[in-house]
Amino acid sequence: MEQIKKTIGIIGGMGPLATVDLYDKIVRRTEAASDGEHIHVLIDSNTAVPDRTAAILGLGPSPVPELIKSAKRLEVAGADFLIIPCNTAHYFYDDIRSATALPVLHMLRLTAAEILRRKLAKVALLATDGTVKTGIYARLFEENGISCLLPQGEAQRAVMDAIYLGVKAGRRDYDTAALNKALRALRDAGAEAFVLGCTELPIAFSQYGIDEPAVDPTQILAEAAIREAGYRVLE
Repeated sequence: MEQIKKTIGIIGGMGPLATVDLYDKIVRRTEAASDGEHIHVLIDSNTAVPDRTAAILGLGPSPVPELIKSAKRLEVAGADFLIIPCNTAHYFYDDIRSATALPVLHMLRLTAAEILRRKLAKVALLATDGTVKTGIYARLFEENGISCLLPQGEAQRAVMDAIYLGVKAGRRDYDTAALNKALRALRDAGAEAFVLGCTELPIAFSQYGIDEPAVDPTQILAEAAIREAGYRVLE
């Protein structure tokens, strides 16, 4: 019996390129031989959502009202479930989930499951200051017995700069010397792979030619959404 096909709703705009990256991965990884065999996807690229890291650090307004607006817009538009291409926004996951009747896939939990599937003993988390401060990844990793390294000091600043001064600023010529130095230090400390815990980081790795082993939550979320929608992931 053929599985019922579902419509995906994407709470996007955080940032726009990260939303494009998720949709691109959904399209490229869906097994389809024609336009009509692809998934119906609704995208609310809500650029009015306040910066999540600033909110968590007490430096800006809460993103929750705008995140809920997006969820409700997508629900009314006909989405069957929701996905959020922003790691830091998952700090507010419970607020979003309680405001909608729709299921919401949890990108971070899916990522932890993928790390376990790949049998990675030690990873390094690359993420925004906000995501790091919340400990949302750290708690998941601890619960699942995953050893995790975090960049410190200048290394963490290099990660933030690559996100905000590189990808979010639209800089294709961004100098990644400081970031590459941070990555080498983490590899020397035993990291087997880098968890790209900000949705700008898969873009940074691709755009700036960073060739390091990575766990890409955007890719993981895309493939989970394809399956949840009742389609096959292209092998």
